Amino acid sequence: MLVGYMRVSTDGDRQVMDLQRDALLAAGVDERHLFEDRASGSRGDRAGLAKALTFLRAGDCLVVWKLDRLGRSLPHLLTTVTDLKARGIAFRSLTEQMDTTTAQGELVFHIFGALAQFERSLIQERVQAGLAAAARRGRRGGRPVTIGAEKLGAVTAALDGGATKAAVCRTFGIKRSTLIDSLARIGWSADPKGQEA
Repeated sequence: MLVGYMRVSTDGDRQVMDLQRDALLAAGVDERHLFEDRASGSRGDRAGLAKALTFLRAGDCLVVWKLDRLGRSLPHLLTTVTDLKARGIAFRSLTEQMDTTTAQGELVFHIFGALAQFERSLIQERVQAGLAAAARRGRRGGRPVTIGAEKLGAVTAALDGGATKAAVCRTFGIKRSTLIDSLARIGWSADPKGQEA
């Protein structure tokens, strides 16, 4: 089954939406299997695309007028096309004449997959290089410590003295989740006499 997806950036793009609809219908997509969005390509919350991807089944083919109608960026486009391939769903872009039901289209699909893997590898390399550079400058990655060492010492002293976590949170102006995370980081646990852990 052919499933079509259309997108325009604004409600004023009626002409572009009609152009896409006509092209998809001419390619054999049934009117009942058309999904659309009226949102910028940079937005990640496109309900029409989400519905189309949910509707598709193995053996189906997702058809778009142009590649830029599907992906909000190259990494997003690569991820979407790779996910379709993993689900056994074909993909066609009419303007670029990309069709994964053909040998040439299948080759392009594999190239997309290789590009997606390459992009992930580059991101990992950049992150590792950034962390190493920060470590050389004495900076540590991760979330900043919310409770300083001195304050945390006072908190644990209060808890060791029998105060409850709720009381400590009120007294020191700390969120309960922050307190629990900070205590876990230093390995603190309640006294076995039965006070609140």
